Amino acid sequence: MKIKHKKAVLVISIAACIIIIYLCTITGAASVSLSDANRILLNRLFHIPVNLNGISKGSISIIWNVRLPRVLLGFLAGASLAVCGAGFQGIFRNPMADPFVLGVSSGAALGASIGIVLHFNGNFLGLNGSTLLAFAGAFASIILVYQISRVGKKIPVTTLLLSGIAVNQTLTAVISIVMLLNKQSMDQIMYWTMGSLNGKGWNQIFTVLPYIVIGVIILLLSSRELDIMLTGEDTAIQLGVDVEFLKKKILFASSIITAAVISVTGIIGFVGLVVPHVVRLITGPRHKKLMPMSLLAGGTFLIVCDTAARSLMNQEIPVGIITAILGGPFFLYLLKNARKGGIS
Repeated sequence: MKIKHKKAVLVISIAACIIIIYLCTITGAASVSLSDANRILLNRLFHIPVNLNGISKGSISIIWNVRLPRVLLGFLAGASLAVCGAGFQGIFRNPMADPFVLGVSSGAALGASIGIVLHFNGNFLGLNGSTLLAFAGAFASIILVYQISRVGKKIPVTTLLLSGIAVNQTLTAVISIVMLLNKQSMDQIMYWTMGSLNGKGWNQIFTVLPYIVIGVIILLLSSRELDIMLTGEDTAIQLGVDVEFLKKKILFASSIITAAVISVTGIIGFVGLVVPHVVRLITGPRHKKLMPMSLLAGGTFLIVCDTAARSLMNQEIPVGIITAILGGPFFLYLLKNARKGGIS
């Protein structure tokens, strides 16, 4: 009965995600009727020979080239960041850890800032311009943190966390210097650091998808080892887990995912912090359930936030602001509980 219940919950969750993706696709500031939106989706997405006569090219472009890819990219980004958050929280054994705790975000921001200032136009593995430098900066920052934290062949979790915070602050200071020295690019850099899905399309989805798929598969296959890690490193070693290899694997997979996502979307914070923690309260700490449900919840959470960001006002709000407004108070709640001993 329990197995049937778990499958039912998963099926219902997937169905709910599909419905929300559909609702967010047909919702927006531009007026496209429900009937027209449905016909466009049936024709373009499912290749059903539905007559599109009477529907303007503008409406077709809005649904197929603007809203749908933006919603799908938002789902991929939110799902990825939430799964990475669950992985980091498992490694650190702390629900206040998230994908940006090791300086990945500031490394990406510095790379993007340099690309914006230099008007860099490069291309490698589907990444181009500032996106390429943002990806390189994110990955370079995690390598730097790893090298600083390594003690022999081991990576102490506390040292890793403190090194990440130090590198994060240092790179943030460098970004500030870059902006002060290049005031003409300051607005563009600041907008990038707020995080946004505006203007993103199918190209960005196909660019980040391989990195996300590889990284998420690695994280999902590590669920059992992460469950054992919750008992403590010494116990995990006694039970046959290669703890140091597990840390490297989680760091590598999470860094690839996070670097790919934020190189395209900019910095979208708090998704990897809030979503896994809320899901953990519902499903429990076992990563076999926690990670898939975090994936679905994270994707849903971000596309709802993005839909609100582009629909609530005449001027679009960067989605990173919406997630920060929701995630900031929740983070303070976690800190308050931690002081009371409510978080272990």
